[in-house]
This record gives sequence, structure tokens and C-alpha cells, in this order.
Amino acid sequence: MATAAPRSLWQRAAGWCRRNLPTRESMERSRMLRPVAHRVLAPELWRFTRRSVPRGVALGMVAGVMFPVAQIAIAAAIALPFRANVPVAALTTFITNPFTTPLILIAAYQIGRWVLHVDAPVVAQPVAQAATGWLQWLWEAGPATVTGLVIIAAVGAVLGYGLSALGWRLWIARKWRNRHDAATS
Repeated sequence: MATAAPRSLWQRAAGWCRRNLPTRESMERSRMLRPVAHRVLAPELWRFTRRSVPRGVALGMVAGVMFPVAQIAIAAAIALPFRANVPVAALTTFITNPFTTPLILIAAYQIGRWVLHVDAPVVAQPVAQAATGWLQWLWEAGPATVTGLVIIAAVGAVLGYGLSALGWRLWIARKWRNRHDAATS
């Protein structure tokens, strides 16, 4: 009796997804989604097209950088009126994660400080003073950080849109070239 070959990590992950992720039919039957199911489950929002994917990347960048919590839900909600690809928008929010968020916040503060011409650096305070003076720190560093976040989100969205549109174009050109080469061979 032959034993089955061990399954690869990819096969196990795909099997887990098939067993645990909701299907379109189960989402249509959901009581919570029923009022908006016709809009949320519209096929054009889940299809990968040359227009919807760059929109999803751009909106995911904005949601990922600008909103500290519920980024995926916000990206999905923003993707609906813009007819962007919902899975791409949700996945792009992972540009901010525990490793990149501190770097993004530091860069946002520096960019905002430069744009707003704030010359006084924020001085680190002892813990006891920082516990009581966090509102003053927020008042001093907040505008520069928010300005920097808006700039980073806008530049990231434009770059993400452009790079994903270019990547899509190159991928399609390669497919056409391979198809043409196969036909002539």
C-alpha cells in the first residue's frame, strides 16, 4: 500500500483557505451583508483588471498610511465607490505593519517638519513628565506628523498606481509576446 506524498506548504495553505474562507454564496446569505450584498459582491470589484488593480493599490496605500486601525475594512469601503479591486486594496494596507510603522511615522514627522518649517525639534522628556505632558507633545508634533502622513499617503498612492499600471502593462506585453512566439514556432 503506497503512502501519499507529503503536501507542500502551498498546498496546505490553499486547503486551509478553501475550508475556512467564506464563499460568495455564504456571503450572500449573511444577514449582516444582505442590505449591501448587491454592492459589495459586485463581480467588477473582485475581478483583476488593468483599471481596478492600480486603483486598489492607490486606495490601499492611502488607507494603510492614514488610518492606524481598521485599515482593511476602510480600504474595502473606500474601494466600493471608486470601483477598485477590493482584495488588492485590502492587501496593500499591509504596507504598514509593526516593522514599517515606526519608520513611516518618523519620516512623516521629518517631512511635515520640513514642509511646515518647524525648526524646534521635539525634545525627549523624562517618563514622569511625558505622562502628564503628552497633550503638549501632541500639540507640537501632531500637525507636522499629520502633514507628513498626508504627503506620504499621496506620494505612495501616486507611485503605487503608476507602478502597478506599468507592471500590469509589462505583464500583458510579455503574455502577448509569448503567445506570438508560440504561434510562430
